[in-house]
Amino acid sequence: MIAKTPPAPYWAVIFTAVFSGEDGASYETVGGRMVELAHQQPGFLGYETAQADGNAEITICYWDTEANLRAWKQNAEHLEAQRMGRDVWYSGYSIRIVKVERAYGF
Repeated sequence: MIAKTPPAPYWAVIFTAVFSGEDGASYETVGGRMVELAHQQPGFLGYETAQADGNAEITICYWDTEANLRAWKQNAEHLEAQRMGRDVWYSGYSIRIVKVERAYGF
Protein backbone atom coordinates (compact mmCIF):
# COMPACT_ATOMS: atom_id res chain seq x y z
CA MET A 1 0.00 0.00 0.00
CA ILE A 2 1.27 3.49 -0.82
CA ALA A 3 1.12 5.96 2.07
CA LYS A 4 -0.99 9.05 1.48
CA THR A 5 1.27 11.96 2.35
CA PRO A 6 0.58 15.69 2.25
CA PRO A 7 2.29 18.04 -0.19
CA ALA A 8 6.03 18.29 0.44
CA PRO A 9 8.00 19.13 2.45
CA TYR A 10 7.85 16.40 5.08
CA TRP A 11 10.30 13.87 6.56
CA ALA A 12 10.96 10.19 5.98
CA VAL A 13 12.84 7.49 7.87
CA ILE A 14 14.12 4.76 5.55
CA PHE A 15 14.79 1.60 7.55
CA THR A 16 16.49 -1.23 5.67
CA ALA A 17 17.28 -4.43 7.56
CA VAL A 18 18.09 -8.12 7.29
CA PHE A 19 16.06 -10.28 9.66
CA SER A 20 18.23 -12.75 11.58
CA GLY A 21 15.51 -15.38 11.81
CA GLU A 22 15.73 -15.29 15.62
CA ASP A 23 12.61 -15.07 17.78
CA GLY A 24 10.18 -14.56 14.92
CA ALA A 25 7.11 -14.70 17.17
CA SER A 26 8.13 -11.69 19.27
CA TYR A 27 9.35 -9.91 16.13
CA GLU A 28 5.87 -10.14 14.60
CA THR A 29 4.14 -9.11 17.84
CA VAL A 30 6.39 -6.12 18.50
CA GLY A 31 6.31 -5.09 14.84
CA GLY A 32 2.53 -4.90 15.00
CA ARG A 33 2.71 -2.91 18.21
CA MET A 34 5.17 -0.43 16.64
CA VAL A 35 2.74 0.21 13.78
CA GLU A 36 -0.10 0.73 16.26
CA LEU A 37 2.05 3.01 18.42
CA ALA A 38 3.37 5.05 15.48
CA HIS A 39 -0.20 5.82 14.42
CA GLN A 40 -0.75 7.36 17.87
CA GLN A 41 2.27 9.68 17.64
CA PRO A 42 1.89 13.37 16.76
CA GLY A 43 2.94 14.05 13.19
CA PHE A 44 2.90 10.45 11.91
CA LEU A 45 1.79 10.49 8.27
CA GLY A 46 1.98 6.82 7.28
CA TYR A 47 4.37 4.09 6.22
CA GLU A 48 5.25 1.66 3.45
CA THR A 49 7.00 -1.68 3.83
CA ALA A 50 8.26 -4.49 1.60
CA GLN A 51 10.22 -7.72 1.94
CA ALA A 52 12.83 -9.15 -0.44
CA ASP A 53 14.83 -12.34 -0.86
CA GLY A 54 17.32 -13.23 1.85
CA ASN A 55 15.24 -11.89 4.77
CA ALA A 56 15.78 -8.28 3.63
CA GLU A 57 13.11 -5.70 4.31
CA ILE A 58 12.59 -1.99 3.93
CA THR A 59 10.16 0.24 5.78
CA ILE A 60 9.69 3.94 5.15
CA CYS A 61 7.86 6.02 7.78
CA TYR A 62 6.69 9.54 7.02
CA TRP A 63 6.53 12.43 9.51
CA ASP A 64 5.32 16.00 9.28
CA THR A 65 8.29 17.56 11.09
CA GLU A 66 11.79 16.60 12.13
CA ALA A 67 10.85 17.31 15.76
CA ASN A 68 8.01 14.74 15.67
CA LEU A 69 10.30 12.22 13.99
CA ARG A 70 12.89 12.71 16.76
CA ALA A 71 10.20 12.31 19.43
CA TRP A 72 9.23 8.95 17.90
CA LYS A 73 12.83 7.76 18.07
CA GLN A 74 12.81 8.48 21.83
CA ASN A 75 9.47 6.78 22.61
CA ALA A 76 10.11 4.27 25.44
CA GLU A 77 8.46 1.29 23.73
CA HIS A 78 10.21 2.13 20.47
CA LEU A 79 13.57 2.35 22.28
CA GLU A 80 13.03 -1.19 23.60
CA ALA A 81 12.14 -2.43 20.11
CA GLN A 82 15.32 -0.79 18.79
CA ARG A 83 17.35 -2.63 21.44
CA MET A 84 15.74 -5.95 20.51
CA GLY A 85 16.47 -5.25 16.87
CA ARG A 86 20.17 -4.77 17.59
CA ASP A 87 20.42 -7.66 20.05
CA VAL A 88 18.16 -10.29 18.47
CA TRP A 89 16.14 -9.62 15.32
CA TYR A 90 18.56 -8.10 12.80
CA SER A 91 21.86 -9.29 11.40
CA GLY A 92 22.30 -5.77 10.03
CA TYR A 93 20.36 -2.59 9.38
CA SER A 94 20.65 0.92 8.01
CA ILE A 95 18.60 4.00 8.86
CA ARG A 96 18.46 7.04 6.61
CA ILE A 97 16.64 10.25 7.51
CA VAL A 98 15.56 12.42 4.60
CA LYS A 99 13.57 15.56 4.03
CA VAL A 100 11.17 15.09 1.13
CA GLU A 101 11.32 18.25 -0.94
CA ARG A 102 9.28 17.03 -3.89
CA ALA A 103 6.84 14.18 -4.34
CA TYR A 104 4.48 13.19 -7.13
CA GLY A 105 2.63 10.20 -8.50
CA PHE A 106 -0.77 9.02 -9.69
